[in-house]
Amino acid sequence: MGYSPMAANTPHKRPSHSSTESTDIPELDKEEYVQLAQLRFSLREYARSTDLEARNAGITPQQYQLMLAIKGFPGREQANISELAERLQIRHNAVIGLVNRAEARGLVRRMQDADRLDRRVVQIRVTAEGERVLRALASALRSERRRVWTAMQVADGTPVEREDA
Repeated sequence: MGYSPMAANTPHKRPSHSSTESTDIPELDKEEYVQLAQLRFSLREYARSTDLEARNAGITPQQYQLMLAIKGFPGREQANISELAERLQIRHNAVIGLVNRAEARGLVRRMQDADRLDRRVVQIRVTAEGERVLRALASALRSERRRVWTAMQVADGTPVEREDA
């Protein structure tokens, strides 16, 4: 198997076969393609808005994503490097660099994990300054999240009413 730049940057293997090889793929009508295209467009707009808002707040989009992954981690207020690599879909060593830069900016801090015997495992937590920046960004992006949520409902074909996302 040859070297693939894409494979080198992704933490997980991609399936080796294409799902388009199957002959039992259901047909999509024009409206479904329109809905899917609109969803993809809405997701790209949201990603761009997120990047711009993060830069306006004085942080990188990656630092915003890092803090969001930590704050939004289910069941607790911190996460370890491996968990963050999974959540962010980037390599372990890239997360270490990202945490180093965010820590230098005062956005996150490392803590020893008291529940583990392995002292090499550290937990990353958002600081008070990081919380302030994260809260401001999440509030600024609220209307964008609502717009994407609507696009997802339309693409799925199952309207779900939701006031706040």
